[in-house]
Amino acid sequence: MNPEQGRLPTAGTWWRRNVLIWLALMLLLFSSTAIAYVPMGRLTTAAGIVIAVIKSGLVMLFFMELTKSKPLIRLAAVAGLVFVAVLFTLTFADVLTRPG
Repeated sequence: MNPEQGRLPTAGTWWRRNVLIWLALMLLLFSSTAIAYVPMGRLTTAAGIVIAVIKSGLVMLFFMELTKSKPLIRLAAVAGLVFVAVLFTLTFADVLTRPG
């Protein structure tokens, strides 16, 4: 057995990982703010949603630690994502079918 496999991460490793994720979230925040002021038509909304999905994925995977959680907790997270996807789909269907 490899002695590296059973080792727990040190506090420095946790801090480094969390700071890197936080920096990535801040970069995504600034990019979504910048995109909001660039006139790209409908692509502005699509880009904002893509950035939001990336940000929520980072939070769920690393801060909520869904990769290490029990299957029932993962199932609850997936159920929440499916619910939000249905809400977005219905909202987009409503907006796209409105006249004018």
